[in-house]
Amino acid sequence: MDVSAGAIGATASRSTSAGQRLHDLDALRGFALLGIFVVNITFMASGYPGNLITDPAFSSVLDDAARFLSAVFVDMKFYILFSFLFGYSFTLQMAAAGRAGAAFAPRMLRRIAGLFILGALHTALLYGGDILMTYAVVCLVLLAMRRVRDRTALRVAGVLYGIVLLSLLASGLFVDSSAFLPTRAEALANAENATAAMLGGWGDVIGHHLSGLPFLVLQSATFQGPTALAMFLIGMVAGRRRLLAGVSGHEPVLRRIQWIGFPAGVAGGVVYALGGGNGESLAVGASAATAPLLTAAYVATLLRMMHSPRFGFVRSALAPAGRIALTNYLGQSLLGLLIFSGIGLGLAGRVSPVGTTVLALLIFAAQLAVSAWWLRHHRYGPAEWALRRVTNGPDPLDAPVRPGRPPAVAD
Repeated sequence: MDVSAGAIGATASRSTSAGQRLHDLDALRGFALLGIFVVNITFMASGYPGNLITDPAFSSVLDDAARFLSAVFVDMKFYILFSFLFGYSFTLQMAAAGRAGAAFAPRMLRRIAGLFILGALHTALLYGGDILMTYAVVCLVLLAMRRVRDRTALRVAGVLYGIVLLSLLASGLFVDSSAFLPTRAEALANAENATAAMLGGWGDVIGHHLSGLPFLVLQSATFQGPTALAMFLIGMVAGRRRLLAGVSGHEPVLRRIQWIGFPAGVAGGVVYALGGGNGESLAVGASAATAPLLTAAYVATLLRMMHSPRFGFVRSALAPAGRIALTNYLGQSLLGLLIFSGIGLGLAGRVSPVGTTVLALLIFAAQLAVSAWWLRHHRYGPAEWALRRVTNGPDPLDAPVRPGRPPAVAD
């Protein structure tokens, strides 16, 4: 082999490896997007979950089974995965800025500002359970910590997660929740009022979304924010070490993660489901303590599947949705608004837990198909393109539509 041929072969090999790595990340992000939607759609469909009470209209065995399975296998797991992937992708943003010769901090600050504005609009207009604003605020801390050593980042992550778990334990053992939580009758009345507001016009819907802001801020400050930062830091370290690069699916560690993660994670989910769910601090603590293990087991299983000849199609199916995850996330909220609120079909309070789960799966299946079609004709999703323009500034060569042109290697 002559020198020029060797150089071309090496370049092609690196491109294939980089492409595989990014497709793996995109597929994992798409998988996380599905889990997040299965949880979010229950809050879009009724005012009862947000008031920590079960809708008495849906108390059949199938409805209870759907809630139980979601609590065990879905709740709190995919938020952790999405946060980890955010931290991992943060390192790709740093690398992209370096290749472009751009100062990273100003570039990332613009991106954070754009993300916060999108989150604020999302909260007011589409869905009151937004996570984008929390991510934007927490990313400021990640940006400030981007140069810390791996060991320091992991220690901070461990301390943060430990504080969250200890606070949940202390709250469950020493705080009388009945002193500040509404009674069952009050919770039922609040849930009925919330559902009625969801069935109103724009003013009622926006008012309903904004009424949850105090709780959203409290939850972000005490639980979601610290948890997200811990996962951001772990993801950043994983990205620095390129832990998802060159995965073959045959690594023994993946099987060990499955053997440990599934039993421990499912056990914690069962305790959470049977212990009262979000209304009980000790139950939430059991889930928070074991959710990362089940999430890791999901990731290990998906990586093994994606790199096997029999199930390799899974990556091809999930990756497009994950590549335009922001657009799909906002699209899920828009569809939820159109289906359940009075602005659209007005189905709030009328769809059972089984029905919302089936609907989430159907919508996500449609998103998989639309995402694949979109990326055959466009380089970015609409929301990704807008955020990219805010981040990088106007670029006449950075058009959103490039027929026949493959997506950029890294964004």
